[in-house]
Amino acid sequence: MRISGYSIIFVLLMYLFNGVSLYAQNNTSPEQLPRPVTEAFELMSAPKIDGDITNDSAWKNVIPTSGFTQVQPNLGEPASQKTEVYMGYTADALYIGLIAYDENPENIIVSNSRRDAGLDETDSFRIVVDGLLDRQNGFVFGTNPAGQEYDGQVIKEGGGGSSQFGSGAGAFNKEWNGSWEVTTRIEDFGWTAEMEIPFSTLRYGKGEDQLWGINFQRNIRYNNEVSFWAPLSQQRKIHRVSAAGTVKGIKAPSQRNLQITPYFLGTSASGGSLVSSDTNQEVGVDLKYSITPSLTLDATINTDFAQVEVDEQVVNLDRFSIKLPEKRPFFLENAGQFSVGNASEAELFFSRKIGITDGNQVPIDGGMRLSGKVNDKTNIGLLHMSVDGIAGSVASNKYTVARVNQEFGTRSTIGALVVDRSGDGTVTGSSSTDKNQTYSIDGQWGYNDDLLFSGWVARTETPGIKDKDGGFSVKMNYDSGEWAARANYTEIEENFNPEVGFISRKNYKKEQYYILRRYRPADLYGLLEVRPHIMLMNYNDFNGFKETGFDHYDIHWEFKNGYRIDTGMNHTTQGVKEAFNIVDDVTIQPGTYNHKEAQIVFHTDKSAPLSFSIRNYIGGRFGGDRKSIEPVVTYRYGENFTSEFSVKHNNYDLPVGNFVNNLTKMRLSYSFNPRMLLQALVQYNSGDDTLSTNLRFSWLQTATSGLYVIYNEFDDSSIGALPKGKEFSIKYSYMFDALK
Repeated sequence: MRISGYSIIFVLLMYLFNGVSLYAQNNTSPEQLPRPVTEAFELMSAPKIDGDITNDSAWKNVIPTSGFTQVQPNLGEPASQKTEVYMGYTADALYIGLIAYDENPENIIVSNSRRDAGLDETDSFRIVVDGLLDRQNGFVFGTNPAGQEYDGQVIKEGGGGSSQFGSGAGAFNKEWNGSWEVTTRIEDFGWTAEMEIPFSTLRYGKGEDQLWGINFQRNIRYNNEVSFWAPLSQQRKIHRVSAAGTVKGIKAPSQRNLQITPYFLGTSASGGSLVSSDTNQEVGVDLKYSITPSLTLDATINTDFAQVEVDEQVVNLDRFSIKLPEKRPFFLENAGQFSVGNASEAELFFSRKIGITDGNQVPIDGGMRLSGKVNDKTNIGLLHMSVDGIAGSVASNKYTVARVNQEFGTRSTIGALVVDRSGDGTVTGSSSTDKNQTYSIDGQWGYNDDLLFSGWVARTETPGIKDKDGGFSVKMNYDSGEWAARANYTEIEENFNPEVGFISRKNYKKEQYYILRRYRPADLYGLLEVRPHIMLMNYNDFNGFKETGFDHYDIHWEFKNGYRIDTGMNHTTQGVKEAFNIVDDVTIQPGTYNHKEAQIVFHTDKSAPLSFSIRNYIGGRFGGDRKSIEPVVTYRYGENFTSEFSVKHNNYDLPVGNFVNNLTKMRLSYSFNPRMLLQALVQYNSGDDTLSTNLRFSWLQTATSGLYVIYNEFDDSSIGALPKGKEFSIKYSYMFDALK
């Protein structure tokens, strides 16, 4: 029987689901408690942003906020260390002061000072600001004792999608960068921080007297403690703005803000497809205008993204497309507002399709974006971009995206999206056939704090295609403190063609089910949490042929010392209708391949100077055997230097041939200070014998402007490849606040 191979894992799952005698659960949801309220005080003068709160007279009349509650390790208990948060404002900015008391300051852990590095493996402090008080959207600002700048944008509470853009139910856009400042200090009583967040960086409603949603998070890494000011359940993150507290007393200006950021770029390239060296100079400008504090107009002329880090290489050993992330700054702000679909599977608008063809950048003449709120509940987004063509290969295109989204109570929304691409016809022969449109309607309904229903329906218009050009998806998501469950059904017809979107495959019906149980042991072998779960997923075509089946049975064991072990078993089905090359000289033949595999994932404490993880998959694949092993070693020295070395080793022993593929990556970074950074990314793919190197030096004026020095080198030694290519670029941009 199919299930017989999983008897042990099922016994463990049933024992954990039912054997509650070993575990202690707090059945009272912290989010059912009254939400706290605090006050921001008008400051007579702006504080000096130096981390010295106690000796700065600007803070002397401010009453601090305290009273944090643990979410781990001891859910619902008071934080082990006192935290005081000071909130003040002037006519220009919101100011946050932090005193993070610690009885053992020698134990404070600082893992990184690089901008936007993760804050989970270090002592840290985060704040979420919901200036529109819509209980769905906001901005996150964070730091650690090294003065790191961390920020991101929350869309629909950040859940239900990918970590970057997400889709459908929500997103946390960690690539969003705002203009703000922070300075920290480590003292004998703990550590302090001072933040200056200009009102121009935030979005808020009309009126002089403001009421905002707000929450604070503090991490004490040496005892694995996470606590919030507005208490949250164990499964929640600070993105949960519907459960945030409130801050009163802010008198925010009804400002008009105009930021102008011109740039100069010089590039020298040699090798590759060039017969000789080539130099080039470019100038351009970006503009940002706040029509209202909640509605922003962005414009760009002669757009350039030379400063953006190169893509990390991936190895695709299947026949379906893989999505690479958007990293270009212009497309990141309010990106979640334009996102509709299923993350990394069927996304109706994907900005990476603009100005990037086959992994290479295509010149962007310019464009504009209008995004934000036009009233308390209505979100709009309008994007228009003009892209140059490449003679004989890529047509010139104009892209237009229109989005509207209406919010209701209980985390509920309804929206519509239209995406249009219009080409000049140089490739197809006629502009009348060189176009594509996508139309969709989407929505979500929050039944209560834990249950959310969402869905979308869409169709595309492509010249020459008359039918079978639609798709839809419905999803149920339940997440309480103890249980999590999801169910999803999706259909994508064979002619569904969102050319300015992303779809991994076509012509399928997908069903997916997921259930997870969380346990917090009272005192059992140092365990923090145990999470047994099951996921069942099937992709069938419209004739009932199963292309993909994935039954996953797993238990996550998370320990209080930061270690984690994931033990699981999978039953996989691969239905191949047409032969394909998994690598150049190995062809997978049509057929249905059923296999079992074991997986184990192990992590040491990531906050330690030296940490290690390994991910293993061992089992069958395409009628043979597969061993996939990915070890990762991370080393940091102090708060300035971090390094990571990884190897993804794939060993396939198949009836049609054997092969080994290794993808090796080395990432190095040195932070001279939080705004001056030297980075290196070296990647080697043994499959096609390619070596690439990306070196980046950045000296930032703001999060999105400053000096960048970039060196790229690519060496492909495979047969028929282009010769080694090199590129050296210098880019300088400066942001002017034109209305100050």
